[in-house]
Amino acid sequence: MNHLIRYRGLKTQKSYTFIIRLSKQLKSLYPAVLFVLLSLSLLTLSSCIERKHIQPTTQMDAEPQFWVRVLLFDNIRNCSLKAKSTLYITDFQTQSRIAKFTKADLPVKITVSNGKLFINDRVFTNRRLLIKTDSPYIFNINGFDYRGKLKLIINADATFDAVNMVPLEPYLEGVVGAEMPDYWESAALQAQTIAARTYCLYIKNRFGHKRHWDVTRTQSNQVYKGLAAESSRIRRAVKKTYGKVLVCTLPDGTKGIFPAYYSTICGGHTENSKNVFGGDSLEPLAGVPCPYCKYTAKTRFFYWPMVKFEKKTVTANLLKKYPKLKALGEIINIVPTRKSVYDTDGITRITMVELSGSTGKKDSIRAEDLRLSIDPSGRKIKSTICEILNMSDKWAFLSGRGFGHGVGMCQHGAQAMARKGKNAKQILSHYYPASKIKSLY
Repeated sequence: MNHLIRYRGLKTQKSYTFIIRLSKQLKSLYPAVLFVLLSLSLLTLSSCIERKHIQPTTQMDAEPQFWVRVLLFDNIRNCSLKAKSTLYITDFQTQSRIAKFTKADLPVKITVSNGKLFINDRVFTNRRLLIKTDSPYIFNINGFDYRGKLKLIINADATFDAVNMVPLEPYLEGVVGAEMPDYWESAALQAQTIAARTYCLYIKNRFGHKRHWDVTRTQSNQVYKGLAAESSRIRRAVKKTYGKVLVCTLPDGTKGIFPAYYSTICGGHTENSKNVFGGDSLEPLAGVPCPYCKYTAKTRFFYWPMVKFEKKTVTANLLKKYPKLKALGEIINIVPTRKSVYDTDGITRITMVELSGSTGKKDSIRAEDLRLSIDPSGRKIKSTICEILNMSDKWAFLSGRGFGHGVGMCQHGAQAMARKGKNAKQILSHYYPASKIKSLY
């Protein structure tokens, strides 16, 4: 998932500049008068600066199915942990409290050695620890604030994973503001919240039982920044849509949630999820026209410039991601073999490519897999609405359009629809046709 960076503080900088200029012009005045004027200006300025009030963490008594396990850090050997209250250390298996660290002990340094966790100078042989705090149930790990609890799991390779166990609604407060600017229209924020809630629960139910976490904090699932992403507008969007998810008719005929994907800019038409991620074809994810995102997206993101990659780099990245391709040797040709062609502005999205190797062998992969193998950040080759050009020693990707995988809701399209007066239900109905909104609780 892609997220947008927002910039703050412009008004504050302008205000300080004004004060400095004013002071220069008032040099001729008596010092007392100058002091009063500057004091009043600073007082006015300070009243305009936004102060973050820490809200209590809700849903701490929620049932287990409504908690989310977020993988914050994996395969690490140390971390720093602090809180504004006592840290309680519990054995995850027995749920028995085995230690505590008061505010005087904080922050603590956590390391792993010989299959044991060390918290400051104390040794813990438990392979899974649960760390809790007092209300408002907030902890800080490696400089980042999160709500809920922290679970530490020792791995077989003498590293450990740090997993944030957080109720669903507070989790969403840390997602929506990371995935969409909080100053966007309320209807867009609410649509984003419902989509994110649906996606999270689908991934949790589909894959969570196979591992000790449900989702990651990165765009490989959906971006989660904890308290850093929260604001009053984000909390209102989450509260307004409390417990609401999207459901549709599944391939087996039952009604249920589905992976409500979304991307930054679809480029004019969303794509069928089957062509991008594989799996079953679902009606809400079949792809729809989007005449909206071009009105809110910046030109450099809607139409992105040509990017080039060394052929050796392309081969190395593909073989690292897909070892089966080693049989091809060096990749000498990339040919699109399947495309989605839409009447809307002549949009053509590559969905499958054939790779030819120096050994004479060939293989095929999905175009989205090619894109993210060559450019794992997804910020250079922004989408598969592009052309691929074979140059002498490089591969060039040009005539690009859109930003992201293009499946499900277009975030910039949702903002444009909201500006036109559409509500969250209308936005979701457009991007996820044949879906309905259902309240879980």
